[in-house]
Amino acid sequence: MATPVYIRTKQSIYVQPLAKIRLQDVARVTGQKRHKPVLEQMVLHQVTEDDQNIVVIDSFMIIEQVIEKFPELEVELIGPNQCVVHVEKHQKQPSPLLISAIWVLLFIGAAMAIMNFHYDVSMQAVQQKLHFMLTGEKVEHPLWIQVPYSIGLGIGMILFFNHWFQKRFNEEPSPMEVEIFNYQEDLDHYVAIKENKVEKQDVDR
Repeated sequence: MATPVYIRTKQSIYVQPLAKIRLQDVARVTGQKRHKPVLEQMVLHQVTEDDQNIVVIDSFMIIEQVIEKFPELEVELIGPNQCVVHVEKHQKQPSPLLISAIWVLLFIGAAMAIMNFHYDVSMQAVQQKLHFMLTGEKVEHPLWIQVPYSIGLGIGMILFFNHWFQKRFNEEPSPMEVEIFNYQEDLDHYVAIKENKVEKQDVDR
């Protein structure tokens, strides 16, 4: 009777250039204790310069290599069908001048977007009318409304993105983090199909 081994593939991992990708790097293994240490240390792929920055480890490749080494095992796969391996290249630290220029550009862009939105909805006229309704006086700049509104706008943005520099207010992810996560998942899914060596072999046949 074949001995079952359960392998749960990870969605994606990050490795250094020229690293050896072992089974324990791309998946979790459970089953017979005598097989587990050997399986976890089994090398699936050696990263080379030709791999550039992405390698796809297909579950079919894992099954092939496990059965070739341990034909008596029955492999049960759980989780994703591919693991996308991102090869982290050594990058230079960006200069403070470049960071400052990008920060100023984003700040000006955000300020222009907010001002154009307020102009489109006639925010100043609304605040002037609100002041008139509450006080019976007409003024051009009702500062007692505009100043708290501006402060509240900034505080609202901070609470919305759930960050103050590196500080997080709670464990809930911000909308930006959710969008980045969804983008990364879509990217990994695309790469898993387009850069999959097993899929390419099927196309070439």
